[in-house]
Amino acid sequence: MDALLEFAGHYWWLVFPLSGVFAAWGDSWRKASKRRHQRKVELYKLRYQGQHAEQTQAGEVEALMEAHDAVNQRWLDYELDVGKLIDFPMMTDVREPLTVAFHRAKREADALRPAKADAVSAARSAEYRAAVNNYEVAFTMAETEARRVKAGSFSEKERQRLATARKLITIAVDNAATPNERQTAYRRARRELDGLIVLPDRAVNLLEERVARPLEGGRGQAAV
Repeated sequence: MDALLEFAGHYWWLVFPLSGVFAAWGDSWRKASKRRHQRKVELYKLRYQGQHAEQTQAGEVEALMEAHDAVNQRWLDYELDVGKLIDFPMMTDVREPLTVAFHRAKREADALRPAKADAVSAARSAEYRAAVNNYEVAFTMAETEARRVKAGSFSEKERQRLATARKLITIAVDNAATPNERQTAYRRARRELDGLIVLPDRAVNLLEERVARPLEGGRGQAAV
């Protein structure tokens, strides 16, 4: 201890330069600590922003899939209802440019639809968004025109055949009709529609199931 005090007594003047060194070192350490803290904050922000962007993109894709389903349901209302197709025959008329455009847009949207909303790149998401928008617009235009013209593009004789087929379809699915009446009405309706409207397979299958159902409550035998 005496030696240390003796050293300090002789070299007390070193306190001033050493204090400057220690001050500079302390300042450097504080700056380094601040930089490390800033880097941690920046990394956290980048990580959070990346996660938020992924969540946002997944939410957008999910909303697009719901919009896609909504348009599909609008088309399904026609595809499964023969009566509705008779009322608005343009929806299945491939000679109509708007009908062709709608079906093409549907195929493109279906092809780009992802299996899961959270497994889509930003570029693929943009493609899918454009396809769904095009599909919705194309369907709306086709439906609007179909409702406007109805059977206006057919001749008077063809419109009469459509009207007859519509009445026959009503009988074919009538619970009060006998199986024989339903089958007869269905066959006549198909003959009336032949060459006028191409019915989707799903609509035909569903209609045939309804026509072939047994009488409710075990009512009497079919008419001969």
